[in-house]
Amino acid sequence: MNARIYQIQKNAMQSGKALTHQWVLDYAPTQAKTPDPLTGWAGSGDTQQQLKLNFPSQEAAVAYAQKQGIAYTVIPTPPKTLKLQAYADNFR
Repeated sequence: MNARIYQIQKNAMQSGKALTHQWVLDYAPTQAKTPDPLTGWAGSGDTQQQLKLNFPSQEAAVAYAQKQGIAYTVIPTPPKTLKLQAYADNFR
């Protein structure tokens, strides 16, 4: 049972950063997904893969994992790069 802890990234459809300050603990898949013969949907018996826990900080997520005895990996947040360009560049 291995978990990963990471900070939520802003997706391309978001302009604000309101929900990007949370940290998430989720589990790595332990079983491969298999297609259902009737519907063709992919599924598995691994219910922990469906679980995502949100925490207000990285320290809270790490403390929870240590208290519950969960092996975890912290994925650091990549640095944010800001692409500065002038509005006039749209017309060149």
